[in-house]
Amino acid sequence: MHRAHARWAARARPATGFVSQPEPRSIGLFARGRQLLAGNFLFAGVLTTAPGGSIWQVEGDRAMVDQELHGFGWLDDLAAVGDARARHAAQAWVGEWIATWGDGSGPGWTPELTGRRLIRWISHGVFLLRGQDRAAQDRLFRSLGQQTLFLSRRWRSTRPGLARFEALAGMIYAGLSLEGMERLTAPAIKALAEDCATQIRPDGGIATRNPEELLDILTLLHWAQSAITSSGQTVPMAITQAVARIGPTLRALRHADGGLARFHGGGRGPDGRLDHALSQSTGKRQTGDAQCMGFARLAAGRTTLIADAARPPEGAASINAHASTLAFELTSGRRPLIVNCGSGVSFGADWRRAGRATPSHSTLGIGGYSSSRLGPALTAGGVSQEMLVDLPDVVNCIVTELNDGRRAELSHDGFRITHGLTHARTLEMTTDGRGLAGEDLLTTLDAADKQRFDRALDATQLQGIPFAIRFHLHPDVDATVDLGGAAVSMALKSGEIWVLRHDGHADLTLDASVYLETGRLKPRAARQVVLSGAAMAYATRIRWSLAKAQDTPDVVRDLAPHRGDDDNDLGDDT
Repeated sequence: MHRAHARWAARARPATGFVSQPEPRSIGLFARGRQLLAGNFLFAGVLTTAPGGSIWQVEGDRAMVDQELHGFGWLDDLAAVGDARARHAAQAWVGEWIATWGDGSGPGWTPELTGRRLIRWISHGVFLLRGQDRAAQDRLFRSLGQQTLFLSRRWRSTRPGLARFEALAGMIYAGLSLEGMERLTAPAIKALAEDCATQIRPDGGIATRNPEELLDILTLLHWAQSAITSSGQTVPMAITQAVARIGPTLRALRHADGGLARFHGGGRGPDGRLDHALSQSTGKRQTGDAQCMGFARLAAGRTTLIADAARPPEGAASINAHASTLAFELTSGRRPLIVNCGSGVSFGADWRRAGRATPSHSTLGIGGYSSSRLGPALTAGGVSQEMLVDLPDVVNCIVTELNDGRRAELSHDGFRITHGLTHARTLEMTTDGRGLAGEDLLTTLDAADKQRFDRALDATQLQGIPFAIRFHLHPDVDATVDLGGAAVSMALKSGEIWVLRHDGHADLTLDASVYLETGRLKPRAARQVVLSGAAMAYATRIRWSLAKAQDTPDVVRDLAPHRGDDDNDLGDDT
């Protein structure tokens, strides 16, 4: 039906110009734009080198690459360069799209991609039109109108969430900006208000629990608000209230270095976008340490800890979700220390699955099992997708104030069916943020659990149920084993030294790890501290601590560049 409506829309000639001169809404990266002009095309983790060539020659997994190409996010980067060469490249590549796929064919005709594309084309309309002859301008406006008509007929088929917000924001923006499209605005604004009321939860969260996706939604709502206000109309209260709810939640999910916590398929967020979005949000109250979108936050001094403290997303919302229950990330000042491996979606199906498993997160896992499991693969839009299944039934979180700090008490029963074990984790941060005391407990809760545990133990020939507590380190952390294997010293590029110790009831090793980061050619090499052992009894307790070395000052003048030295970078922003 997308294809049928796209071809129907391609026969229409509805738009003749802009109602008013559009203003750019999105922020591009100058360095990435320069790389595009040099013919270095990095999309979906694949580098295509074609000096003087077209962006449409990009290679790689077509399902992944087409999502990035046909959404035209790269147009922001060319506009950031802004010179005549960048403008000519943008005009030529947009013209190629119109000539090749403007008739309603090809992979770009989905509501979410069309909405994303419309916002870019209209935002950079002056950039695209400057110096063009009348025929080229007519082709651009004709295509804009056709895409808007397609969107008006197909947005309802888009699943709720980010994709629906993209489609509706694009239709609002087009309806308010293009001559002859005004009649489409009111239905789109009404639908967006309804989705804000139903899809943005009372705590400002969304079903996928993906922090970066929440940032994308807030950005779209800001754009829609601005477009509605500029047209002289009143923004519906549901949209305003949704924006007010999201702002404090994103603040709670923000580390001390300004990046978002990396959970459930989300990354740190594009540079500058979070700051820009929060500066426009009116909901500036501090959320504190209570749960926000299912995450617990402990913050003191210059240290932040964010832990996954709720059930994972389920159903369609879990397509990109991770088995990260009770995992945490910790940042000191401008430097991430403890991290999760991240989303491997841009590095292929194998890395995508690996990044979703419990061993890729800084939490406890049982050998061969994740706290949630991946279901059978389903193919949608040419992309293989797996939902999470066998989720923990009960996930608890209590955050309390102590005389000398804050404590988060967490638990989940994701290993109860398979091994009869419940994982409980306690995290206590000191008031100055210099220390974190942790305890991980595997225990049975009732007679049925003990029977399951006995069966699982028998299956190991009474060798014990293997477990591992992992602390994945950021690639910039320099770690060494000290005190004969009793501790690990971790040096940050700021000069801070952190030391991880344990109570001796596990084996400590420093192993290889990876840091999966969108925009890189390949995963970055990293390290992980692993406390491993075997559960032999109905209760197994491991205590550990993470603290700044005594000679590390509270405040460090951190002037080192905040980026890795990966030799695969194409530039500071790649």
